[in-house]
Amino acid sequence: MATYAVGDIQGCFEPLLYLLEQISFDPAKDKLWVAGDLINRGPRSLDTLRFIKSLDHCTEVVLGNHDLSFLAYAHGFQPPRDGDTIEEILRADDCDELVYWLRQQKLIHHDPELGYAMVHAGIPPQWTLQKALRRAAEVEAVLQDDDAYSDFLLHMFGSEPRRWRKGLKGNDRLRLITNYFTRMRFVDEDGTLEFQAKSGPESAPKGFKPWYKFKKRKTCDDKIIFGHWAALQGFADADNVFPLDTGCVWGGELTVMCLEDGQFYSCSCKKS
Repeated sequence: MATYAVGDIQGCFEPLLYLLEQISFDPAKDKLWVAGDLINRGPRSLDTLRFIKSLDHCTEVVLGNHDLSFLAYAHGFQPPRDGDTIEEILRADDCDELVYWLRQQKLIHHDPELGYAMVHAGIPPQWTLQKALRRAAEVEAVLQDDDAYSDFLLHMFGSEPRRWRKGLKGNDRLRLITNYFTRMRFVDEDGTLEFQAKSGPESAPKGFKPWYKFKKRKTCDDKIIFGHWAALQGFADADNVFPLDTGCVWGGELTVMCLEDGQFYSCSCKKS
């Protein structure tokens, strides 16, 4: 039995199948962790979503910003943007079933025995892993609530507030938690989010750093798998962080990590 974590798939179905074949993935005994952004931008989002859902018995999935955006689009709260590839899902006979399944997924997954946590974008340096899990659970509970989730999706988009403060409530609280876990790259010492810079760490605006580069980060001793940041090209200059978005949808690679031995496996998305 092995546990594998894969970075952002984004509808690149053929590279996913190719890579799973290369590692001899066996859904009867192996586990697959998916670091968010299952869909969108790639050519086969519907096939990807159906496939991962079919592996529900052996997968752990965290939601990425593209997955959450799709949920909002599916409820008519936002129109798809240029370059989105979700129309096929929206027209599918099983769209409602796929939407419901996505709503049941997590923002953070943690396995104490393996010693790894997985999140799409990252964990703000001011939060311990346990605090992050509690905050993630707030959003997860709302997403899974048939009476509350649509209001959350309606108010989910936006970049304010940018910093956590005591007593934050309502949609502002849920939006900020969601943005930390699914959109974060750079923050300042107080945990203020910066959304404009999307290149590598060298593009950090003055006063900001990658979320994982703070010496007093409270998750320094926790092993964290994340995606979202293709510009890192699978490398983060910090201990215990494992970036797995290697830009498959942009013609880079799809990358899988075996959690038991730390080995990485990649395939070229240009070839597959």
